[in-house]
Amino acid sequence: MASAEQIKALLKSHVDGDDPRFFAVAMQVAAHEAKMGHGKLAQELRALIDEAKAHQKSAQFSKPIPITRPKGDLSALLSVSYPKIRLSDMILNKNISSRLIRIIREQRQLSKLQAHGLTPRRKLLLIGPPGTGKTMSASALAGEFSLPLFVIRLDGLITKFMGETAAKLRLVFDAISETRGVYLFDEFDSIGSQRGMINDVGEIRRVLNSFLQFIEQDESDSLILAATNHPELLDYALFRRFDDVIQYSLPDHKQIAETIKSRLVSYVHRKINWVKLSEAAAGLNYAEITRACEEAVKHMIINDLDNLAIDDIMKALSERKTIMEK
Repeated sequence: MASAEQIKALLKSHVDGDDPRFFAVAMQVAAHEAKMGHGKLAQELRALIDEAKAHQKSAQFSKPIPITRPKGDLSALLSVSYPKIRLSDMILNKNISSRLIRIIREQRQLSKLQAHGLTPRRKLLLIGPPGTGKTMSASALAGEFSLPLFVIRLDGLITKFMGETAAKLRLVFDAISETRGVYLFDEFDSIGSQRGMINDVGEIRRVLNSFLQFIEQDESDSLILAATNHPELLDYALFRRFDDVIQYSLPDHKQIAETIKSRLVSYVHRKINWVKLSEAAAGLNYAEITRACEEAVKHMIINDLDNLAIDDIMKALSERKTIMEK
């Protein structure tokens, strides 16, 4: 019989549309039934899982083409996705969570605010160390509003030719105005560096000036997000062009424990000391913690283990720390 945690994991993965996780938990249930001597039931479960996977694979060929897709020159400047993640799927500190919730509430009360001559927050600057949730926040906002997420491709935007980058930037802001979505300028310090720096070049100064002009003039309904790991490099004039500046940080012990538990609870069948794991993961960002959890699960699957032991999880976390320290 499936455990309560496995049933919860099955339901959550189904609600989230996370098919790989759903199949993985279902296979765990089948393996448990086989171990308990219920061979016929285990065989039937595996057959149903195989049938579901085959159906999913055939359905992929009839998947509808997204309504919005960058064309022409924009295809080299924007990449688009349609995130399903929601803010409730993220583990964030209360300050960041409350500020993102405020943005969502203001956007959903757009007409009410406009009736009073007010506009909701929609130009956001996200700052903080890598792997702390900045990019995922952009995905979550897009998911909350069922909007496409457009990521500005800096490799296609920035060129060495005078005036060309500013012209491409105008194309991006034209798209922002014409197609409502969430637009993310990742690694924003590449175009938002302080004017007058020693290594500054004329073209970058022109790009920054163009960006300042475009974002100030923008009156679209799109959300514009800029994310950077190096806020100290940004030009001071940028900060007042954004409606909100949200600072991200590494997770504390409680958030680390919640992150590990959310990733591994369906793979452990015995009492686990989550506090001990959170202490072992101190200093890692969300992305590295998630990666360590995935490595531990892969170890379990490859070695045909029934569940994860704390030593396996500790080893995966230690390996990620060693990599990060190099």
